[in-house]
Amino acid sequence: MNILATSRLALRTVEAADAPFYLELVNDPDFIANIGDRGIRTLDEARLHIENGPVKMQEALGHAIWLVALRESGEAIGMCGLIKRDTLAEVDIGYAFLPAWRGQGYALEAAVGVLAYARATLGLARLLAIASPRNAASHALLEKLGLRFEKIVHLAPDDTGTRLYAMELCATA
Repeated sequence: MNILATSRLALRTVEAADAPFYLELVNDPDFIANIGDRGIRTLDEARLHIENGPVKMQEALGHAIWLVALRESGEAIGMCGLIKRDTLAEVDIGYAFLPAWRGQGYALEAAVGVLAYARATLGLARLLAIASPRNAASHALLEKLGLRFEKIVHLAPDDTGTRLYAMELCATA
């Protein structure tokens, strides 16, 4: 299902057929270092994770992490979307891109579209983001989007600390 489009990108729901792309993305060394090792090593595991993760979240909440593709070719280059984690009180924006597509403004472009969607379509009042303390590129992108660092949180018992960002999307009455 198509979610939104920007000048260069199309964001849509992730499907089981996207398993080869998903497998490549979640096994990228930067993904593992900054987001975490999902332990997904086969196409079957990738399909299962897609079905039990983004597909279920989209069906239940009307949002999830979405596939980001180039509008002209349809080539999958990354993911960006809205995630509701059990460990956070509110929805957060997340993103990850394959190495060949980093540093070209695609993450910012996709995230700006997702912020507009969160505000206008979903009516979210507040949005969070999390980032590894050592991921300076992500910190800069989140601040460029208007999110502000709030505090260090521990999302799991073995989490040594994750940076939590937040922003208000809608004015409260």
